[in-house]
Amino acid sequence: MPTLLLALAVISTGLYAGFMLIFLTGIMPGLARLSDEQFVPAMRRLNETVPRGVFLVVFLAIIAFPAAALAVPVDGRTGSERWLIVAGLVCAVLNHLVTVAGNIPLNNALAASENATPPVPYSQVRTAFETRWNRLHLTRTLLSLAAFALLVCAGLP
Repeated sequence: MPTLLLALAVISTGLYAGFMLIFLTGIMPGLARLSDEQFVPAMRRLNETVPRGVFLVVFLAIIAFPAAALAVPVDGRTGSERWLIVAGLVCAVLNHLVTVAGNIPLNNALAASENATPPVPYSQVRTAFETRWNRLHLTRTLLSLAAFALLVCAGLP
């Protein structure tokens, strides 16, 4: 059971880190090429679509599986393996804190600007959103990649 839980922690964290990396290196640079009038609605639609189904399962799994792997007693697990799992879990928790305290409020402000009265110019909406969101996203991408690497190392013989 402990080996399975650690494997599930590695898989879910790898999937999440990969998604974050693709967003960082492909999706956001592609959106950056759009005009303000194209970028703002496109980002709004992405923010409506991403936090559903599979994404939410993986988002929760990157905390649940490493925590479960730590909770199950394992004969023969070294102290360094345990600390690698703890460090990976800490990175995942920090990732969630960045998401909840930083990216989600920016996403909510972007969504709220859609029906603002008077209407907010797209250039103003984008300026308030894009640079800060990208910095926060870089932080959570690095945290998720670190969590993945730490969990992989914990599972190595």
